[in-house]
Amino acid sequence: MSAAEPQPGSAASTSTGSTPGSAASMPAGSTQASTSAEPTTPTGVHGSRARLRAVLRGGGQLVGTFVKLPGADVIALAARAGVDFVVVDLEHSGLDERTATDQLRLAALAGLPALVRVPAVDPGQVNRLLEAGAVGVQLSTVRRRADVEALRAASRYAPHGRRSISLAHPSAGYGGDGLDRYLAAEAAHPPVLVAQIETATTDDPLPALLTGVDVGFVGTTDLAVSLGLSGTDDPGPLLRRTGDIADAARATGAALGGWVAERSVGALGRYGLTDARYLVVGSDLQLLGAGLRRLAAPA
Repeated sequence: MSAAEPQPGSAASTSTGSTPGSAASMPAGSTQASTSAEPTTPTGVHGSRARLRAVLRGGGQLVGTFVKLPGADVIALAARAGVDFVVVDLEHSGLDERTATDQLRLAALAGLPALVRVPAVDPGQVNRLLEAGAVGVQLSTVRRRADVEALRAASRYAPHGRRSISLAHPSAGYGGDGLDRYLAAEAAHPPVLVAQIETATTDDPLPALLTGVDVGFVGTTDLAVSLGLSGTDDPGPLLRRTGDIADAARATGAALGGWVAERSVGALGRYGLTDARYLVVGSDLQLLGAGLRRLAAPA
């Protein structure tokens, strides 16, 4: 099976009964475009967004990992392995924007949905990353409603946002698909937005932070540190905070997401992420390190 073919258990091979572009696959607060210019079946980055949303809203689970290493090999390996998505990490890695852009383009060609994590909203950077083929944006350390509003504005075209328009990129067919068709596809399938909550308190209530995003993501490591917890402490405070985030996600229609070091029942329960539908497991560096430690262990 080639890297571009849907893998068993992946988002591309999961059926939820939702029609891409229907109300079930739309993010909270978005508006369905009513225009004949919209493709009947979305393709490319828009198709990837539709498939991810169909799984999230259908109650399935998406599993991916962070990409921190440069180069093409990690993207190719992730695509061949059949993970549902990757998150190119521009917060905790040595990747620069040019490298991230190349990886996003390769992921799009391989049919691998790739989001990008950013530490803050830079509208120009967000636009360039989306034009390179990112299916969505994961924003770290969301504390205020204004953070989410800035992310939505930077990722959506007028009248729903302030993103600058260009057709000189793959997602727009380099202009060959026409402006109206591209804008209709973007309106029907806008970028997937992930709000990462990782502090013990926030400036605004949690429901305000998760309204209008697709995923409320628990940054478990930073959250534990923010709560003053060590690895041997009672996990109760972390579980309660995760529960609050999960309640806010349910109230606003967002999916619950989070980070775990390994995909196991124990790890999910330890972080309160048993019901998470958007799961980021470790990173390419972590997976490489685990493999090397197994290799070096005594026979």
